Amino acid sequence: MLFDLANLLKTRDELERKMAEPAFWEDQEEAQRISKKAKQVKDRITTLNSLRDHYEELEVLEELMAEEGEDSQLEEEYKEKLSELTGLLEKLEFKLKLSGKYDANNAILSIHPGAGGTESQDWAENLLRMYTRWAENNGYELTTLDFLPGEEAGIKSVTILVEGDYAYGYLKGEKGVHRLVRISPFDSSGRRHTSFVSVDVTPQIEEDLEVEIDPDDLVIETYRASGAGGQHVNKTDSAVRITHLPTGIVVQCQNERSQHKNKKMALTILKSRLLKLMEEEHAEKINELKGENKEIAWGNQIRSYVFHPYNLIKDHRTNFEEGNIKKVMDGYLDDFIEAYLISQQSNEI
Repeated sequence: MLFDLANLLKTRDELERKMAEPAFWEDQEEAQRISKKAKQVKDRITTLNSLRDHYEELEVLEELMAEEGEDSQLEEEYKEKLSELTGLLEKLEFKLKLSGKYDANNAILSIHPGAGGTESQDWAENLLRMYTRWAENNGYELTTLDFLPGEEAGIKSVTILVEGDYAYGYLKGEKGVHRLVRISPFDSSGRRHTSFVSVDVTPQIEEDLEVEIDPDDLVIETYRASGAGGQHVNKTDSAVRITHLPTGIVVQCQNERSQHKNKKMALTILKSRLLKLMEEEHAEKINELKGENKEIAWGNQIRSYVFHPYNLIKDHRTNFEEGNIKKVMDGYLDDFIEAYLISQQSNEI
């Protein structure tokens, strides 16, 4: 589908026909879903057309340069166009590594502090900022589904929806424990602290959810939304928390002002996580899945961020390292993401 232009054009036309129907906006949620899918398809068409245009321009420039000889003034323009085409091809090559069943889906990303108290909660907020910057830099839309601030600083937990093409495929490798070593700003003695935060990433699966949930297995609670304050914090008990008793999975949503909408989104998240859990279990990988989520503490980390006594971020699964911690914390995660995807491909061979 990614490179099938004919199929993409056909899908675009079908979606546009649906969007042109008089009753299209009567079902707001379905209309928004179709609109987002149409945008995704159009973006892919634009990318393929851009590749074709760049290639055709290079062909024309080659012909003109051949006519003008070696000292052609078109050489710089040719190099510039070639560089642009190479960049586009590298991005597409990156996407070829995303072949999982749900890689093209939106991502539901949750962050939970572990050992480390206030220091760990502050680290969780720093990771939230890092992922927010990454998403913004790559053109993704972000929606905060649930947010629980820390008592002194940072956050106790947060769940965000990352919407856009291949959000889950790019972010799935971030699942696991992230360890921070630094001089704590909350320690008056200036001692070095180690903190841990767990990141969970699940694909948002809205269509054809083959998950049956017994209502008796659910504990549904409502509460007043929490947050940084201001007009976006609800004044009524519209936030929803759902606990799935057989698995212990807990999901929360407080983004919408409507309790009904929050409940619907929470159920979508729950079904997505249950479906992923069922697939992992079927593939006999349930121990690995649980292993990544066991204790948010020493020895379980997938990545270490050392801010003191030296600067280094290292992924323990791929051994990829980066010494520029500011760049990474400002959202430049592409090298880590690519290293993980390449390592997964190698494991499959």
